[in-house]
Amino acid sequence: MLTTNNQREDGPDGLGNLRRLAYFVAVVETGSFTAAAERLGITKAVVSQQVARLERDYRTSLLVRTTRKVQATEVGHAFYLRCAVILREAELAFDDLGERSAEPSGTLRLTAPFDYGIGVVVPAIAEFTKRYPACKVDAVLSDQTLDLMSGNIEMAIRVGWLTETSEQTRKIGSFRQLLVTSSSMARQMTGLERPEEIADLPFVANTALRDYLRWSFSSDDGEHRVVQVQASIFLDATLAVREAVCQGAGLSVLPDYAVAEDLASGRLIEVLPRWRLPSGGIHAVFPAARYRPAKVRAFVDLLVERNGLRGGTEHP
Repeated sequence: MLTTNNQREDGPDGLGNLRRLAYFVAVVETGSFTAAAERLGITKAVVSQQVARLERDYRTSLLVRTTRKVQATEVGHAFYLRCAVILREAELAFDDLGERSAEPSGTLRLTAPFDYGIGVVVPAIAEFTKRYPACKVDAVLSDQTLDLMSGNIEMAIRVGWLTETSEQTRKIGSFRQLLVTSSSMARQMTGLERPEEIADLPFVANTALRDYLRWSFSSDDGEHRVVQVQASIFLDATLAVREAVCQGAGLSVLPDYAVAEDLASGRLIEVLPRWRLPSGGIHAVFPAARYRPAKVRAFVDLLVERNGLRGGTEHP
């Protein structure tokens, strides 16, 4: 802070007053100058002199002193409440600065959906532990939504459409839903041009989804079609649906990250590629907390990086 000849550092508007806030707060919270001095690691005389100077500079009585204890006046109590906030914010700022400058370390506990976890999160975990040797990862891969407020999980990956109302989220990417089938059924797909033509074809339903028999398609020229399919197989896991489709059981809608390799190898083919299904988001969700550890931030950054390299994603 720059000072002028009329504004010294220890004057009423200088840095000295910031120290006096700490002295004053310590006195109010401990109820005595002696206890405040012990907490601060300075002499009782310094605490007493600096608080007295604060009162003198602003011509206000902040404390009532008796032989037994020290109490804040009405004005002093109101001043204390604001001072406590200022000091807490400063403490958090320094904590955050330390975390940001620190190398990620410790055990990162996270959860992710099983299919996305196997295909994307586990490879990211392997790279993360190589990049940050001081870190360990304890991951729960489950399609059940685990409670982040239990204190045992530091972050969750949510794939699809968020239901949490918390603002503690960060978008790390997105995915496309694709209508696919086995290459062995390619002949049956020949000549298909419109979504309604798939209504009577065999379909593998993923019952883990909210509306697994009703699909909304959009074309590049703005047309919209809603199709009710007829399922012959019902499965409750994305990877199980993918395997059934690969075995020639019918069509299904699967996320691009789950079928990318199958499409590249020709094991699966995309049906009606000129028609689009709604895209979904991929989010990191955190428990309510002001700051996140370096290990959490580093892992989320890595996921964003890898989702960008995977293609077809949006950055937050």
